[in-house]
Amino acid sequence: MWRPKPEGWGTLHLTTTGRRTGHERAVILGYFEDGPNLVTMAMNGWADPEPAWWLNLQAQPDATVVIRDGPRLVHARAARGDERSRLWSRWREIDTGLDDLAALRSSETAVVILEPRSDPNP
Repeated sequence: MWRPKPEGWGTLHLTTTGRRTGHERAVILGYFEDGPNLVTMAMNGWADPEPAWWLNLQAQPDATVVIRDGPRLVHARAARGDERSRLWSRWREIDTGLDDLAALRSSETAVVILEPRSDPNP
């Protein structure tokens, strides 16, 4: 795991609950920080299908991440409207080819916000 740098993204380890099995599922994702939030994109190698981790979060938005600073409890949601535009622009600063890659998909790529939560059972 590494922390994001001003000109780049970091990596996090996300653990979700499987929407069908109820079992824990884990994935490594790129992210950047937006205040207390961690921001990632729901992409599946720029292929059309939504990644399983994002489908899992839509069914059960409470999850756990591990970053360089340690574990965090988070609640996931998709950015919308002006917030999505602002966060997409930040990703574009990190990856100048972002729009070309996103154009390979037939649907809009979700910008996923992982908000901190303190209660493990809200």
